[in-house]
Formats: sequence, C-alpha cells, structure tokens
Amino acid sequence: MAELTWQKGSGPDTGNEKAKNDNKFEKLKFVIGGVLILAAVAVLIISSTSTGAQYFVSVDDVVANPEYVGQTVRLTGAVFGDTIQYNSDAGELSFSIATLPDEYEDLATALHEAVNVDGATTLPVFIEDTAKPDLLQHEAQAILTGTLGEDGVFYATDLLLKCPSRFEENTPGDEIHLQDNV
Repeated sequence: MAELTWQKGSGPDTGNEKAKNDNKFEKLKFVIGGVLILAAVAVLIISSTSTGAQYFVSVDDVVANPEYVGQTVRLTGAVFGDTIQYNSDAGELSFSIATLPDEYEDLATALHEAVNVDGATTLPVFIEDTAKPDLLQHEAQAILTGTLGEDGVFYATDLLLKCPSRFEENTPGDEIHLQDNV
C-alpha cells in the first residue's frame, strides 16, 4: 500500500516572503549600525570642541583666578628678557611673562606692547631639567604647559617659543633703510 504523508505546504509565495523579511532585517541592521556610528562621531566631535574651546589661558586669568592653582593649564605670554636666568649645572630655567593684548594686528607689535606696558600683569615661570632654548629672548612669545603653584610661580613642563623678529623684516621701533644703487 502506498503511504501518504502530509506536509504543511510552503506555497510559492511563502518562501519569497521569508527571503524578503530576512533581506529587510539585514538592511535594518546596517541602517541602525550606521546611525550609531554617526552618533558616536558626533558625540566625539562635540566633546572635543567643548573641552578644547580655549587653547590658551591668559596670564591675567591664571593670576586672578585661584581655581588654577594646582591645575594643569596651557598659557601664553610675552617674555621679559631681563628676567631670564639659566643654571646650566642644574638645568633650571626661570623667566617672567606678561599678558598679550586680546586684539592685535601682528604678533611682533603685540609682544612689544606687552613687555613695555607699565603695570602689566606678570607671572614668574620655572622649568627644571631643560636646556636654554636659542629662541628664549626678550619679546619672544612663550607657550607653556604646566601648573600654577601656591607660591604664585608657574611650574612649566613644556615650553614652546615663537620669535616673530626671526620671520619679519622689521620689528617695532626699527626703521627700514634703503640704499640707493649708484
């Protein structure tokens, strides 16, 4: 005798629907993954710009605000050349900096004005285990990373210097003399 078995039919449309549903699910996974990646990138961009919105802190801000004591900050200022002291045996360097003006047309003029203003806010700087940089001179721009001590001295760990007189033809107070070719 012949055996008959009964199976639930999967008709011609039932298999296609399952394949379509699987395909939609795969697409949905990629869309959700893409949205999550874009959201993570947006969060990283927003958090990095909000924490790094202020690249430098001014000397005035550091001196006037006691909250900066003991915190690591990055600041900039104009170097007073007559305060530079270097102990080559101990590798200790110290000097004072003044606040740069908020707005200026060129860096050389700003540095010149900063160190020649009567009553300018100054901050003593101390650096250990370093060599004296060649660019450390009067009216150089110092960019420092370090901490403000309770004694009012800025203990720097990193020092970068900009000296606009090396890159410009004239500095404030200098005159340009042209020679006539005869």
